[in-house]
Formats: sequence, C-alpha cells, structure tokens
Amino acid sequence: MSTTDDSFSVTHDPIDIQRPSLKERWWHIMDTWKIGIIPLPLFVLAGALIAIDCLGGKLPSDIVVMVATLAFFGFACGEFGKRLPIVGKLGAAAICATFIPSALVYYGLLPDVVVESTTRFYKSTNILYLYICCIIVGSIMSMNRTVLIQGFLRIFFPMLCGEIVGMLVGMGVGLALGLEPFQIFFFIILPIMAGGVGEGAIPLSIGYATLLHMDQGVALGRVLPMVMLGGLTAIIISGCLNQLGKRYPHLTGEGQLMPNRANADATVSQPAFSGKADVTTIASGALLAVLLYMLGMLGHKLIGLPAPVGMLFMAVLVKLCNGASPRLLEGSQVVYKFFQTSVTYPILFAVGVAITPWHELVAAFTLTNLLVIISTVSSLVATGFFVGKKIGMHPIDVAIVSCCQSGQGGTGDVAILTAGNRMSLMPFAQIATRIGGAINVSISLLILGNFLV
Repeated sequence: MSTTDDSFSVTHDPIDIQRPSLKERWWHIMDTWKIGIIPLPLFVLAGALIAIDCLGGKLPSDIVVMVATLAFFGFACGEFGKRLPIVGKLGAAAICATFIPSALVYYGLLPDVVVESTTRFYKSTNILYLYICCIIVGSIMSMNRTVLIQGFLRIFFPMLCGEIVGMLVGMGVGLALGLEPFQIFFFIILPIMAGGVGEGAIPLSIGYATLLHMDQGVALGRVLPMVMLGGLTAIIISGCLNQLGKRYPHLTGEGQLMPNRANADATVSQPAFSGKADVTTIASGALLAVLLYMLGMLGHKLIGLPAPVGMLFMAVLVKLCNGASPRLLEGSQVVYKFFQTSVTYPILFAVGVAITPWHELVAAFTLTNLLVIISTVSSLVATGFFVGKKIGMHPIDVAIVSCCQSGQGGTGDVAILTAGNRMSLMPFAQIATRIGGAINVSISLLILGNFLV
C-alpha cells in the first residue's frame, strides 16, 4: 500500500514535470506564430533585410529579393484585413492587400525603391499570368469530368440573365437620380461589365476616342474608376456570400457549381487527392500549366482569342479526353494549392502598387456613381443566385462567379475569389470576365458606332 502511495506521489510531483526546453519553445514560436503563412521570426527578418536595402537606396528587382518583398508586404496587408472586426470576414483581406498598397503609393508612405522595384518586377515578369494559369489548370484538373461539362454548359444562362437584369436596374437607378441615359450606360454600367482594365477599359477608351472624337486619356480616366469601384463592390459582395454559405451550408457547394447527386457515379472513379505527390510529379503539374498557357498564347496569335481563355479550353479538353494521368492530375492540384495559399496576397500587393491608381478610385466616390454601381452589381449577383438555384446549381457559388462579371479582369477574379474563398471557381470566373467582357465591349461599341452614323 505504501509502495502504491509512494509511486503515486512520485508520478505527480510537480518538480518532476518537464518544462519545454528553449529549443522546443523556439520551434513552437516558429510553427504557431505566423503572419499569413510566414513564421513570425522569418517575417521580422524579412522586414529587417528589406529595410536595410531601402536605406541603402536600392532594392533589387530580381526574383529572389522580390519574393521576400512581395510576401512581406502582401501577407502583412492581408493579415491586417483579416483581423479587422466584422469586415475581416467579408473579404477585407483581399481589399486591404490590393488597395492599402495603392493608397501608400499615392500618399508617399511606401519607399520609392519598393514601388519602383515592385512595378518593374510585376510588369517585366507577367507573374500574374503564371499565377492564373496554375490556378486555372489546377482547378480544372481537380474537377470531376461530369461536373466540368455540366458546369460549363449551365453557367452561361445565369450570367446572361444577370447582365440583362443588372443593366436594367442600373439604368433605372441612374435615371431616377437624374443622370443622362448615355452617360449611365456607356460610362458607368458598361465599364463595370467590360472585363477589367486590359481587356475592357482600354479597348473601351480606344473605341470611345474614335467614335466620340475625344482624347483616349480622357475616356480612360472616366472609365477606369468605374471598373475599380465595380470590382471593389464585387469583392465585398463575394465576402458576404462566403459568410452566407457558412450560415446556410445547403446553399453552397464550397467551390462546386453542381450538386454531388448530379455526378454520383462519376465521383466513384475520381482519384482522391492525397497531398503526397512527389517532387517530380509536382514539377510536371507546373509544366503542364505553363505549356497549356503557351498553347493559349499561340491561339491568341492565330485567331485573337485571349491567351487565358485559350488555355482554359485546352485544359478542359485535356481533362475530358483523359489526357493527363491520375498522378499528373494530382501534381497539378498540389501546384494549385501552393499558388492559392502562398502567392495570392503577394500578387495582390504587386497589383495594388503597380496598376491600381488610388486617386482615380477616390475621385469616382460620388454618391450617384456609388448608387448606380452598387445597384448594378447587386442585381447582377442576385439574379445569378436565384437563376442558378432555379436550374439546380449551388446558388452561392453561381453568385460568386457572377461577381466576377464586374471584376477588374484577372486581378479582380483573384481578389473576388479570395474574398469568397472559392478559388476553385477560377475557370468559370475567367469565362465570366474574358468572354463575357469581350462580348459586352464588342456589341456595345458596334451599337454605338451604328447609333452615331
């Protein structure tokens, strides 16, 4: 009995409880204290090294330094947005990662060397297209073939209905506010649905300059803020939809447009994602994405189809024809996961610094513009929600794709899908942005040309 008591006392003596060693405590800090995905000690070290380069008056724009720079600032802005009360759950991380850098540049709070190096790196490398091609190919390769076919066939109808309703509502609100119909449609509503900056605002400004006999710079200055405000509205709505999906799970497929019952048989044969692909498989998945994008570039030269859209069609064809082995499909999915978690916020920071003019966004913040833009985007998204539900799709996921119809092109798609936590919808977002925007611009300029004749 005494032995039992002695052993009991020895076992529970607080003096004998081992405390974590210094090494274990350091490892705990490295593994649990993070800014975004960056361990706090590495984040502090990155900031110190960047500061030393800035004090020296030169920050190299090579990929090694820029990886650290974009990661430091991008995850810092994203983390700040995530921690904001209430709005942190409504897409504030993507908004902050894009628009805080833009404001810092405008007010001169970001060192000039950081601005110059980031802009030079972003524009010389076209890193956004590497990001988009890896996201698109990875998400397509992870889709079920039946879901892929049904999703592409059905998504066009909610998109078309959304655009029609959005235009009608926007026109109605604008007329009620006393704006001119021509101004409402061609300089507010159409820029919102034009497909971003490169594929939307710039072609529109060129068309307006030719048809309306105005300077292209003036036309672009009137169009671009509407594109940005429309994209900002879409980001906020996408974040709200994500929260709605958490509250009402039956309304969302968490990145899937079609309910599982529509593809129950095919799901059985779908290879499971293990997350244990070897290095060579991952490298092959990345190469597949790059080569498909190069095919898209070739298609652009031959027939004028935007390279991301051409790549999208090529990836769908590979998937439908079983052109990639299950092992290669898994490699593509790992690449997709890597870019989604590690590259999104750095990319958004670069976008904010290099191509997001803060002063133009602020100048467009008038009450009438905001009311027309918010009503247009909200009605477009709401129509996508209800039409998607009516035809048997997940309404929240369809609505988030509808948000991308009013985004800032590829960069807008990234921000909107990040806010909605639905990056797997990137292929459908690209259809909404690239194809939908191109159709809107072409038809509208054709109508404008005939109207002025």
